[in-house]
Amino acid sequence: MQIFTKLIKSILVVLILSSSVTAQENSSQMSSTEKEEIAFLLFDNYETLDVFGPAEIFGRLTDLYTLKFYSLEGGIVTNRHQVPIMTEKLADINKKPFAFLIPGGLGTRLEVNNDKLITSIKDISLSSTYVMTVCTGSALLAKTGLLDKRKATSNKRAFAWVVTNGPEVQWDKEARWKVDENYYTSSGVSAGMDMALGFLADRHGLDFARNVAWEIEYNWIEDKDNDTFTAE
Repeated sequence: MQIFTKLIKSILVVLILSSSVTAQENSSQMSSTEKEEIAFLLFDNYETLDVFGPAEIFGRLTDLYTLKFYSLEGGIVTNRHQVPIMTEKLADINKKPFAFLIPGGLGTRLEVNNDKLITSIKDISLSSTYVMTVCTGSALLAKTGLLDKRKATSNKRAFAWVVTNGPEVQWDKEARWKVDENYYTSSGVSAGMDMALGFLADRHGLDFARNVAWEIEYNWIEDKDNDTFTAE
């Protein structure tokens, strides 16, 4: 009888442990699937802070977002600051990204004429919940036609050139960043961080975004409509 009782207890322990492990696995899988993907586009001569400013902000929120870096052909992409980063192919995006971020940099001057890249940007932008651009990255998005009739902004020092890539866009010369439905566009370089924090404020509340800014000791410019660096 004692042997039988011990056997029953052993079976119960195994069942309890198994149930606990399964619950943990399900919880882990659920947590993983609940994370939203922020997809970063890279190309030769991208601007360093355009990418890593927002990456620092979104990357801190490991329970909410996962970051992935893509380029047209995949592999290592390097900018003029000699910052290399490994990327996946744009064609390998196999799900709808929550947000697609397009940086600027000197490389945009060449990439606006890269029809294959512009087509990929358009396709991924249409499948993404949100699209964000930093600096002259707005020129690449404007080239797709998706910003036509929409309000947008860009790097103020390169503003005249950017405008030529989207004559139907309602360009704002004074904004730090602009929001038009699911499209977020920002001014030059550090403005991408202000936009990323503004994006978090829109999604999670102003106090949430301010706390992230405080954690990285960043003086967030909260006024999206007034940029110190206005275009002439």
